[in-house]
Amino acid sequence: QVQLVESGGGLVQAGGSLRLSCAASGSIFRFNVMGWYRQAPGKQRELVATISSGGTTNYADSVKGRFTISRDNAKNTVYLQMNSLKPEDTAVYYCNVRFVGEYWGQGTQVTVSS
Repeated sequence: QVQLVESGGGLVQAGGSLRLSCAASGSIFRFNVMGWYRQAPGKQRELVATISSGGTTNYADSVKGRFTISRDNAKNTVYLQMNSLKPEDTAVYYCNVRFVGEYWGQGTQVTVSS
């Protein structure tokens, strides 16, 4: 059983910053990919960023240069530093971890006001 607990969402003005955290617990294979996805109202869930246990990162074009994903393998925790936020970044952000299976967090709301 794997559990993901997210924190750090909230309301911020355009141009501001937020930092999301996601702590994973349970039986997690040490070679895995952790990441963040988001879903805006009326839209499909989309990739934001992923990071492998070796540190390889991947970003959606829409967030490159503004968001930074990082992780602490000792704590099984992944972070998403979001800078220069835009109203179009408003969405529910979901943490994800993949190894043999795939697991999702409950989601955290990020709202960016103009």
